[in-house]
Amino acid sequence: MANTIERPLDLLNMSKGKEVLVQVKSDRQFVGTLKAFDIHINVVLDNAKELENGEVKKSIGLTFLRGDTIIFISPASTSK
Repeated sequence: MANTIERPLDLLNMSKGKEVLVQVKSDRQFVGTLKAFDIHINVVLDNAKELENGEVKKSIGLTFLRGDTIIFISPASTSK
């Protein structure tokens, strides 16, 4: 996997269609299937869920997260 990542957005491209964890500035976390993103790291998640202390707080479904609120995106699966 690491050999095919030459630019930061390569990791996001490889994560499309897969579950990702997104941490945003308001100390909130979301997990969902990465559907799309743009150059500003605005992201669209499907089957999104808000997490609190690692547990699902609420299901949101299809959602848009604005790039300037995102701290990190992890391609690792975090939900069961």
